[in-house]
Amino acid sequence: ATLGGANHGWLDARHHFSFAGYHDPARVHWGALRVWNDDIIAPHTGFPPHPHRDMEIITYVREGAISHEDSLGNKGRTVAGDVQVMSAGTGIRHAEYNAERETTRIFQIWIIPDAQGGAPAWGTRPFPKGERAGRFVALASGRAGDGDALPIRADARVLGLTLKAGQQAEYALEPGRHAYLGPAAGAVEVNGVRLDARDGALVVTGLGSPSYDVHAAGDRDDNYYLWGAMGGAALVGLGLAQAQPEKRVMVITGDGEQLMAFGSLATIAVAKPKNLDIIVLDNQ
Repeated sequence: ATLGGANHGWLDARHHFSFAGYHDPARVHWGALRVWNDDIIAPHTGFPPHPHRDMEIITYVREGAISHEDSLGNKGRTVAGDVQVMSAGTGIRHAEYNAERETTRIFQIWIIPDAQGGAPAWGTRPFPKGERAGRFVALASGRAGDGDALPIRADARVLGLTLKAGQQAEYALEPGRHAYLGPAAGAVEVNGVRLDARDGALVVTGLGSPSYDVHAAGDRDDNYYLWGAMGGAALVGLGLAQAQPEKRVMVITGDGEQLMAFGSLATIAVAKPKNLDIIVLDNQ
């Protein structure tokens, strides 16, 4: 996917969604996911104290370590592979520094909470790397059944997964749920589409979508919910691909849905959009 970003010298940032000076009306949010920043922070630098409110802010440390201080008096150091969560609530000031001698790389993820207000809070915890070898593990979650994850105040979860070369994993995405995938290192293949570190992929389930391997879809307009219209997914994808030829569009639809609009494949074949992928799933 095409990402925004800026290099400030001490900070080399990639923005998966509109943030700071980068604005793309097609990439403002994805469901409740508002921000996914891929930050590279130089040694002995960092973000000075600044305020937030009404946002769930999750930091996943990919390399190095991040040191946290906030207006509640919390202090902590989160190392590579571990996670910290800050619920901004009614308001909090915090600073994040790379106090190390080496570069620190983080994913900074903002999720819109289910409700505004509430007392601010911060927490961190280590996650043994072996726990997520070959399977998804909840790192931060507001959903039932994820008691080992750091809590957030949103009907969402942040998952971690470690794959060795040649390994595969499946995630059962519930109908109507949004998902977003960002490789922390290396490269992965999602339904035939290669994703490298610092890339991103949008994912949505069409009506009746079954469980499938980690799903991805490229850049497109905000009107994603039409993909759930029975039989309309492929033609919506064609329209997006033609409107934004520089961006990848991926349609994931069930076999029954596609049969309802089988003729649309002829229209797409004539148009031959190079940036459109259509994946039809066997719903049996």
